[in-house]
Amino acid sequence: MFASIAHRYDLLNRILSFSFDRRWRYLAVRRLAPSLTNQSLVLDLCTGTGDLAVELSSVARVVGCDFCRPMLTLGQEKIVRCKLQNPISFVEGDALYLPFPAGNFDAVTIAFGLRNLQDYAAGLREIYRVLQPGGSLAILEFSKPKIPFFSHLYLFYFNHILPRIGQYISGEVGPYSYLPESVGEFPSPQGLQRLLHSTGFLQSSYLSLTLGVVGLYLCRKPREAVVAGGKEVQRQG
Repeated sequence: MFASIAHRYDLLNRILSFSFDRRWRYLAVRRLAPSLTNQSLVLDLCTGTGDLAVELSSVARVVGCDFCRPMLTLGQEKIVRCKLQNPISFVEGDALYLPFPAGNFDAVTIAFGLRNLQDYAAGLREIYRVLQPGGSLAILEFSKPKIPFFSHLYLFYFNHILPRIGQYISGEVGPYSYLPESVGEFPSPQGLQRLLHSTGFLQSSYLSLTLGVVGLYLCRKPREAVVAGGKEVQRQG
């Protein structure tokens, strides 16, 4: 499904979000930035064509991971065109079985990808595993606005107009009908925070963006040592 829309993915993100998607990614990085340095290593999970990875590269070294090769191919072409402050590496991989050792990353980000996982809890456990103790997690995900009138207007656009625009521009029927369906099935902000806490994350916070259209979740892994097979896991840069 994602491979079929890769060639129009960035364009549709700009059009369907009225370019607010750039602002959402910028805010996520600004919230993470105080805990990062140029030597920090960040995993951008479900990176797609690498828009968030490029934004993150202004403050840290980045590994972008996705299971859709056509998306990563476009992302590789994108970073060649960009003047990056820090390097980005792309890795093809499954978010439920990440090809990285435990405790490998200072931070993990995932933008509009968690709801696409077959098992949210399993995905969060993998994120928890690859984070080093004290590492941070930032999640950007669609939400349901609560403001009267605006919520009705937005849901009409999201459920009826957005899929038609997406189908017209991408030439594909399924993906942009799937989008509102997947958002409808995703946990509420309170539900996701409970899931984060049950996974072991601490200090979970939620920031509502653009009148509640999107939520930014921030939390961190506790600072205790990561132990595997009786030995502390060493991070690989």
